[in-house]
Amino acid sequence: MKGWVKSFVKDSSATQATIKPVIIPRSEHNISRKLINKNALKVLYRLHDAGYSAFLVGGCVRDLLLEKIPKDFDIATNAEPDEVRSLFRNCRLIGRRFRLAHILFGQDIIEVATFRTHHENAAEGQHAKMHDGMIIRDNVYGTIEDDAQRRDFTINALYYNIADFSVWDFTGGMQDLQKRALRVIGNPTKRFTEDPVRMLRAIRFLGKLDINMSPETEAALVELRHLVKQVSPSRLFQETLKLFQEGRTAESFKQLQKYEMFSILFPPLYTHLNEDQTNSLLNEVLHNTDFRIHEGKTISPAFLFAAILWQPILHNSLQLKEDGMSPYVALEKSIQKMLKIQTESLAIPRILSTGIREICVLQYHLTQRSRSRVFRTLHHQRFRAAFDLLSARAKSGEEVSELSNWWEQFQAADALVQETLLKEAQKTLPKKRGRSRSKRTRKIKQIE
Repeated sequence: MKGWVKSFVKDSSATQATIKPVIIPRSEHNISRKLINKNALKVLYRLHDAGYSAFLVGGCVRDLLLEKIPKDFDIATNAEPDEVRSLFRNCRLIGRRFRLAHILFGQDIIEVATFRTHHENAAEGQHAKMHDGMIIRDNVYGTIEDDAQRRDFTINALYYNIADFSVWDFTGGMQDLQKRALRVIGNPTKRFTEDPVRMLRAIRFLGKLDINMSPETEAALVELRHLVKQVSPSRLFQETLKLFQEGRTAESFKQLQKYEMFSILFPPLYTHLNEDQTNSLLNEVLHNTDFRIHEGKTISPAFLFAAILWQPILHNSLQLKEDGMSPYVALEKSIQKMLKIQTESLAIPRILSTGIREICVLQYHLTQRSRSRVFRTLHHQRFRAAFDLLSARAKSGEEVSELSNWWEQFQAADALVQETLLKEAQKTLPKKRGRSRSKRTRKIKQIE
């Protein structure tokens, strides 16, 4: 990409159907087939050999040009979904709003989309919008020129052609990559209104790619960010999960706060963001998440949401305890309340919300260091995530450092050292007050 210097000129008088790409030959860009997923190459070649156009498109092309490792390899073609399915026995068609073909190679899924055209060209029944302009059905097929104009950002509208290994640029995406600029294709107000999730994608790209929004894109986002509230909680949940998976979670959360979308996605935590301890815990967890991703380790969405909700849960449980509720019941009630509020914004699946609850409940059980409770807690399937949250709480300044250190020693110790640690912990436990002998005797006599 370094040696490629050409200008991309927009002709506002030209129709979208006559827009021609700037074609960058293989000698002038840095994408090598050695860096492309082997299964994606199989799909590309089979489509090409069958007489169809076959292009890598979107984030994978962008990331390869930026010398990053793509997470997914998406393909665009002029073959319609049923035609793609006829070529691949391992194909399944998905989606109603946006019909796609998934080619399955074990756990590896290659997504194939048919070129889309403009909404105005849709036949009756192929396309639908809500009264406010949001698209609710979108299966309108067209040409690659149309497809490029319909994509969200210029840097995501670059196509790698398997026929001659060239890169096709219809929207000036190569120039924007060089300038590190994020620019909406077309009218930003119209495009964000059509699909408000594009605003969250913009914020994710700011965090992930370390780029800046173009002035017109930023102005439209600031004006229309309230439309994100109209997106279904299930779609918002899926988009929010992507924020956790890029290795730039901490930076993405800063962008969410900058553009005032934090309150839309995480309302329980938003009211506590001005507290030092809350910010310390959040920073500790998010930076640790990014470190794990860069190390190639897995991350737990249940742990992340438990950490995000912990301070609201803690504050609410303290209020309930002041009202006379027992610590355990106060914690349980607070978890239920905050999960309910959070789920109204993001449709957290039940299996995930169960994990969040267990991790938070274990914060109470970690304080109970009687012999039987300690070993039940240690062997709980969520123990590791619960301990990681306890450790993060300690590092954030919450007064649980002694407890965190004790559990760190206990889980790594042999049986003899564990016995010593348990005996030391027993000394700190409050003594149980039993009934006096005289009271028990009086009760027996009353019964007789």
